[in-house]
Amino acid sequence: MNGLEKYWYHITPFHLLLWPASLLFLVLVAVRRTLYRTGALRSIRLPVPVIIVGNISVGGTGKTPLTLWLAQRLLDEGWHPAIISRGYSKARQTPLNAPRAVVLNDSPDEVGDEPLLMVQRDLCPVWIGRDRPAVAQAMLQAHPECDVILSDDGLQHYRLQRDIEIVVIDGKRRFGNGLLLPAGPLREPVSRLHTVDIVVINSGTATGDEYAMQLDGSLFYNLLNPNTTCTAAAFAGQRVHAIAGIGHPGRFFTHLKQLGLDAQTHAFPDHHRYTAADIAFSDADAILMTEKDAVKCAAFATEQCWVLRVDARIDPALAQLIIEKIKP
Repeated sequence: MNGLEKYWYHITPFHLLLWPASLLFLVLVAVRRTLYRTGALRSIRLPVPVIIVGNISVGGTGKTPLTLWLAQRLLDEGWHPAIISRGYSKARQTPLNAPRAVVLNDSPDEVGDEPLLMVQRDLCPVWIGRDRPAVAQAMLQAHPECDVILSDDGLQHYRLQRDIEIVVIDGKRRFGNGLLLPAGPLREPVSRLHTVDIVVINSGTATGDEYAMQLDGSLFYNLLNPNTTCTAAAFAGQRVHAIAGIGHPGRFFTHLKQLGLDAQTHAFPDHHRYTAADIAFSDADAILMTEKDAVKCAAFATEQCWVLRVDARIDPALAQLIIEKIKP
């Protein structure tokens, strides 16, 4: 699918070929959702509230930072959240079938980069598996104290009934050319936003009832020695390289520029499976990366590897709105 991404943010004559496939995809999406809505396909209700943090487009929009932000807010208010995700083994080639917990010594090749990143924050249990209801049920058996579930992604996983749907939108790329797969980046039509509970705009302008989210981060930690930290000023006058294998690498590179860093940038595909050769820059005094990259580079990191931790910044009223909706 990566080869088609260059066509997702504008319209070209090539879309005459892709448009019929997008129409078919639209029909299939509508039929599937209708079958679940009418009860023809069975969905499962859990004994605790379920909050979906998803998107309607392919690629990173900021779901994981928002999920972590919400988990922390729930903890602060006395809740006991847990996070579920699909997870992948062998660099996202095979979705995991059996539900399982993610632990610190897992490999990103075994569980996926985002679940491992979330468990490293040490906020709450993180469980993964292809079947979201089965994952949630297994997690609840292991953690009966859990009283709310956050599903990282899963907006289109209708087998799992939900109490709140939150959609995150990339404020810069928005909906691309507005077409569904494969002609555009959309998993569902933009009209789907009318049926969700909350819309969050990441790094863009929020309007109406939307909530604005910014990703804040100014402190770097050394990947080999996480207790060693510094600010961007420490890299002044150094030869700096920056890597990003995320949904929107440009967002990370722009953030570095805003911190005053002039880095030589290297963009990789989302969920890229790094090797030591990918970061073997002979002239690098420092190699900067995201937390998502770091979990995949840890095995061969050098002292030149530094990680920028970012956290979501959102109006606290959003957390209060969500808590009011899930109160018994």
